[in-house]
Amino acid sequence: MPELLLEVLSEEIPARMQRRAARDLEQRVSDALSAAGLEFTESVAYATPRRLCLRVAGLSAASGATREERRGPRADAPEAAVEGFLRSTGLERENLEVREDRKGKGGRKAEPVKVLYAVVEKPGRAASDIAADVIPGVFESFPWPKSMRWGARPFRWVRPIHSILCILSEDVDDGQGDTDGHVREAGPEPGAAEAEPPLARIVPFEWAGIRSGDRTRGHRYMSPESFSVACFRDYRGRLAEAKVILDSVDRAERVRTNTENLVSELGLELIEDSELLAEIAGLVEWPVVLVGHIPREFLGLPPEVLQVSMREHQKFLSVRNPGTGRIEAFVTVANTETADGGATILAGNRKVLSARLSDAAFFWDNDMRTARTGMKPWRDGLASVTFHNRLGSQADRANRLERLAGSLSERVGAQPEAAESAARIAKLDLLSEMVQEFPELQGRMGRRYAVAAGYEPEVADACREHHLPAGANDPVPHAPVSVAVGLADRFDMLFGFWSIGEKPTGSKDPFALRRAAIGIIRLILENQLRLPLHDLFAAASSDYPDLDANDLIEFFHDRLKVFLRGAGIAHEVIDACLAMPSSDDLWLLVERARSLQDFLGTAEGTDLLQGFRRANNILVAEERKDGVSYQLAPDMHLVELDTERALFSALGASESAIVKALDVEDFVQAMTAMSRLRVPVDAFFDAVLVNSPNPVLRRNRLCLLNRIREVMCRVADFSKIGG
Repeated sequence: MPELLLEVLSEEIPARMQRRAARDLEQRVSDALSAAGLEFTESVAYATPRRLCLRVAGLSAASGATREERRGPRADAPEAAVEGFLRSTGLERENLEVREDRKGKGGRKAEPVKVLYAVVEKPGRAASDIAADVIPGVFESFPWPKSMRWGARPFRWVRPIHSILCILSEDVDDGQGDTDGHVREAGPEPGAAEAEPPLARIVPFEWAGIRSGDRTRGHRYMSPESFSVACFRDYRGRLAEAKVILDSVDRAERVRTNTENLVSELGLELIEDSELLAEIAGLVEWPVVLVGHIPREFLGLPPEVLQVSMREHQKFLSVRNPGTGRIEAFVTVANTETADGGATILAGNRKVLSARLSDAAFFWDNDMRTARTGMKPWRDGLASVTFHNRLGSQADRANRLERLAGSLSERVGAQPEAAESAARIAKLDLLSEMVQEFPELQGRMGRRYAVAAGYEPEVADACREHHLPAGANDPVPHAPVSVAVGLADRFDMLFGFWSIGEKPTGSKDPFALRRAAIGIIRLILENQLRLPLHDLFAAASSDYPDLDANDLIEFFHDRLKVFLRGAGIAHEVIDACLAMPSSDDLWLLVERARSLQDFLGTAEGTDLLQGFRRANNILVAEERKDGVSYQLAPDMHLVELDTERALFSALGASESAIVKALDVEDFVQAMTAMSRLRVPVDAFFDAVLVNSPNPVLRRNRLCLLNRIREVMCRVADFSKIGG
């Protein structure tokens, strides 16, 4: 089957842009080909530092012919209207058909009128012609975060382009791709003759002053000669021979495997850093792993300082001694092979590393001197650091955190003095030289400085742990002091920015308030905290007089829905529980929602929900028709049938059991008690005519339906759960 291969070879593409660019290229070209009537079985994009590549496999050879009928103006319409219709169809007047049309307004038939119709027939087009038309348009509107012009050309790309390869290969075996979308090297069977390459032709177009062709280049330094290719398999294989690994996943895996082999021979182990590994894969086309040792004079620096300094400044992977946990070596990944086995590269990197680590050691020594004397310069300096121009300085914030952490301490099981002490010093490391150089070390350095200053371990740990969780995969702290300060930190963010009207809007959330809310939710749920938000907001009203508590609670509920989506709890289930008392107690709310979700997943829950809907629908309809509410208690003396008596009895027994279960917050037991209504409710609807001709019986039965609704809504508002 035909296969389209596209490559744009350019100067180095920033690593942070490559993955998104490959995805955009695949999506935009695929969409354009589909819109033009071409079909294909698979499209896969790749990126290296110097090239974007797209393979479209199983491509149809041509688009199908189309036939479209278009209704035009009336036959006696003004000439200008007819000419406009002709221009839109590309036809002449004699090509139009005149038909009688009876269409009128509102679907009514009208008197027949003569209307012009055009039949537009378009023949199919060759895939090569379509690709040549659509690809330049994709390039023209390509969404680079940043792009540039070069020379006198008006075209923009992320970096200057050297060449464009675009070929259409015939009779390509579409079995090259694996289920993961990667194409593997599949050589001939042993003893088999080399397969003839498929016939390929250039898809001709020009963009940015460059004409498309069938040639590309290999590695910039090790194999810069150009060569032609016949299909993707040929292209990938020739690139590998020319020292270019096309797939970033393969490059990252090569780095990982070679690193692990080398460091294991030294008795060391690699510190996992998947994000840095992916970035390195975007910096090299032919990764060459080199391992070097950190100079002895820097081995006493904290491991996190070594790791962050090497990561941020030089993109080095860190290697530690598994026995001591100390980082002793580094891994640098070169983009070329050298005659001396990388010795010169390592020597240059080690020289730069020594300079960087000398700076880090200087910062560390200065900071430790300040910490050992009680951190007073930092404490005084907080007043000169602005948190927000409408929310004061970092010193103002530290005072608020101290009050908030103290008020939260008893609720989370922490000693108030310890929580307040931790809140006072939690932000002091912002003034340290190390954190100013490496902001990502905030908290980790704070803990070390607090230990050096003589603070208790739980207070020092809170300086580090109150930042957690910072992301979805981060652990949640459980130490009470850490939890108190972590909650205070996030609540202060939300209270403060909410009170000055700086709320998240759409996709904009410059102060990461959504992340702060998710952090609070995780801290509450994973520590099983009972923390009614209304009580907390009322206690903080003196610091935040303009806080709209109800609006902020609604924001928490929206974040909770998003967070619980991953746990399989539907939004409407949360809504059904939000209508119940104490919905500002997030732990209680989630326990109710989980129990309800589990209940609705059972046969009893499904059937009983249907019974509730039937009762509710009848009540709503009859109350609207009669203009009255059937909320009075039904009268047992007006019951005629045994099924009615059974329902009366079941409702009373279930309500009693439900109330007892809810009093002790046992939602599982409450659901179990409610499930016993399934049989009598089903039997009632099978045997009883609710809208009896007898108005007295009818009213009593409608009141009985309301009783079903009342009893079930003690657990949750089932009217919020759609059909």
